[in-house]
Amino acid sequence: MSKFQDKLGYVRSLIITAPLIFLYTGVMGTISLIGSLVDSNGRIQHACARFWSRLILWTSGVRLKVSGLENLKPGQTYVLCANHQSHMDIPIVLLALPFQFRFASKKEWFGVPFLGWHLRRSGHVSIDRENPRAAIASLRKAAETIRGGMPVLIFPEGGTSRDGTIKGFKGGGFMMATRSGASAVPITITGSRRILVPKTYYVHSGVVEVKIGIPVRPEGLSNSDLAKRVRDDIVAAFYGSSETNEEAVYRNSDPISREI
Repeated sequence: MSKFQDKLGYVRSLIITAPLIFLYTGVMGTISLIGSLVDSNGRIQHACARFWSRLILWTSGVRLKVSGLENLKPGQTYVLCANHQSHMDIPIVLLALPFQFRFASKKEWFGVPFLGWHLRRSGHVSIDRENPRAAIASLRKAAETIRGGMPVLIFPEGGTSRDGTIKGFKGGGFMMATRSGASAVPITITGSRRILVPKTYYVHSGVVEVKIGIPVRPEGLSNSDLAKRVRDDIVAAFYGSSETNEEAVYRNSDPISREI
């Protein structure tokens, strides 16, 4: 791509793509809030979230390639665990997974107009990482949600990767699996960082792959052991069979964060 084309793409992102994404968020967030007044099970809100995701990916020129859905069995509940390369991962997983689930998200997201209102009214789980006691209480509440039949999705790195590597997983989120008895599902997202690099507004078109791995049963595993098993599966799917510099970083780093 020439410098001129690159600058043209950046301008398009600033004056077309980004404003449209904000517009979609406001409109669909409002419809979701109205829907929550008549729908207590979240079907309308989740449908709004998926349509919001479809609009964003269509506007951005993003195409999804999803594999491994056959690993998820109807009628079973899961803790869905995805790596986090970009803020685009949120609409990506919403569109890639054809069933209802709830996010366990940082408390800060719940304060964002429209998006936060949707999260709160739709029954998503707020995690206050500045208050460990409150965070543990939230995770216990999430475990009850899972036992009630609703899968919960977490980004166990705790935030988007700044350098593209897969960071250590926070063990607290896996408490939901060990407490509820639900399997933890490794979900690997590749390509989303090329679509939208963290801390930028430059949206690129392209293909994103979502690979759903084999669920890991929590029986006999501690939170940290379960986190390591899931992270190993995601790392293997993300980097492939040939070792890269990022894999060398992974092998020489602590795979489990000690934070919640």
